[in-house]
Amino acid sequence: MGRTQQLECILESLEQADALSGLQRASEALRDHLKVDHVAYHWVDSAGDQYGCGTYSLAWQQRYVEQNYLRIDPVVIGCFQRFHPVDWKQLDWSAKAVRAFQAEAIEYGIGNQGYSIPVRGPNGQFALLTINHTCDDDIWAAFTEEHRRELILIAHFLNEKALEFEPDRTPETAQSLSPREVDAITLLAIGYSRAQVADTLSISEHTLRVYIESARFKLGALNTTHAVARALSRGLIVV
Repeated sequence: MGRTQQLECILESLEQADALSGLQRASEALRDHLKVDHVAYHWVDSAGDQYGCGTYSLAWQQRYVEQNYLRIDPVVIGCFQRFHPVDWKQLDWSAKAVRAFQAEAIEYGIGNQGYSIPVRGPNGQFALLTINHTCDDDIWAAFTEEHRRELILIAHFLNEKALEFEPDRTPETAQSLSPREVDAITLLAIGYSRAQVADTLSISEHTLRVYIESARFKLGALNTTHAVARALSRGLIVV
């Protein structure tokens, strides 16, 4: 089975999950698929309740909670201030307490490299997908460059499923996309640039932007990548 098919199988299983245990299985499958040390997904729902799944050891999870490392963790602090994927090297690890936290994390099996993707949902919901590994900077840079788009899609798929498990959540009313909106989102999903999409559809980039924004609104998406993820997960487009 090819890598694309493997990922499709993982996302299909995730789509069918009806309990939090499905998110845990997905994180383990993603770790194996990506060939990294760890995958972790953590979210805070609109009521302020926290949930998590992933492959970090139970010992490290307990240690993290006991020491209240959430208050100093540069990954959490840095990603809460950002909207785009973050390589851990871009974060501030200079404080003495933070360096000690990092050293202890490595002792517990956390890799020296990390890449985290913040995701924001409705009503203040915030989530974080983290990929963690042990390797040198060049290997990690090549990995994140190769998988960046794939990881963003995975983050939004996980968040879409996590939102389903929020208590008292009001189901969303699905709206169909127009044929032109389907064409635009499909071409973006397979990797076309906006200029290429506009050229393929023989429309201006301004007109394309109107289609994309309309699709985003119908899908309740935060951005174009989120719109692609939702359209895929709902079967509105096929790539």
